Amino acid sequence: MRAALGTWYRAHRRRLPWREAPSLYKTVVSEFMLQQTQVETVLPYFARWLKKFPSFAALAAAREAEVLKLWEGLGYYRRARLLHALAREFVKLPATPRTPEAWRELPGVGPYIAAAISSIAFGAPAAVVDGNVVRVLARLLGERREFKDGSAAVKFFTPAADTLLDDAHPGDHNQAMMELGATVCTRRNPLCTVCLLVTWCAAAARGEAEDLPRFAAKKTIRTELVRLWIERDGKLLLHRRAPTARRLAKICELPDAAALPAAKVEKTPLAVKRRTIVNQLFIESIHRATLPPGSTDPIKNLSSGLLWAAPARLARLTLSGPHRKWIEELRK
Repeated sequence: MRAALGTWYRAHRRRLPWREAPSLYKTVVSEFMLQQTQVETVLPYFARWLKKFPSFAALAAAREAEVLKLWEGLGYYRRARLLHALAREFVKLPATPRTPEAWRELPGVGPYIAAAISSIAFGAPAAVVDGNVVRVLARLLGERREFKDGSAAVKFFTPAADTLLDDAHPGDHNQAMMELGATVCTRRNPLCTVCLLVTWCAAAARGEAEDLPRFAAKKTIRTELVRLWIERDGKLLLHRRAPTARRLAKICELPDAAALPAAKVEKTPLAVKRRTIVNQLFIESIHRATLPPGSTDPIKNLSSGLLWAAPARLARLTLSGPHRKWIEELRK
């Protein structure tokens, strides 16, 4: 089975920029970007990133604002901050870490990234287990149990991944398992008829591949927000989240109505938008609003996080991906 997987991967793997003329730096950047993000989304970001920050040293020397701006729209901004912190720690090291244990000492590196980097870049015998690998193993083994979440599934299938690992070619083996899950053993409509592992697959034999793996249903948390569109002298009012915010720290969005209770808000929204973050559904209605005549400029309160942005400044600021898109739509 390992031999078949290796042969398939060499013949059918996608030609991706971090695989062609590979380097340690490319591997690290790609692994951070690919967390919870599809390859097609990552590709243009990866190209721009390598052009702006071609090495650990270049990234380490950059300002955080530059890093976040280049990451804008890719989401999960904590990844960008951790990658930046990793680069700053990496350039201080007396020697390049080569084992999973050594990589886990660096910021943002958990078991998955540590195994991926060390196996791909240095041939360390460490199995990678991500969502794609979980799906492949669950179907191969015909495992029907229901998992609480992805972390529980990763923990359960790690021993199987370790057993299956090709110690002679761990990097290629790990990439082959992930590639198979991404392109053939897909979540919906898996291509069992052309899958190289169908001979060994318990789920395919029972005709239940699409039903596995099984996860407990997560309750969707619905949150409704009123966002304000306030303009003055050609400038748009924005809110920048605090540096200590749990989500979207230092990232700008349209202000929440709750932050400006004195604003006069039009009843009919300019637009109603939806976005989903994990199991949270945000419904955001954007309303035109004005500040009462003679009211104190809200940005004079330094703790408010509010700021006026002219078009030129708006282009330089880092906004959340959805709000950048919505603002551009509404400005047109």
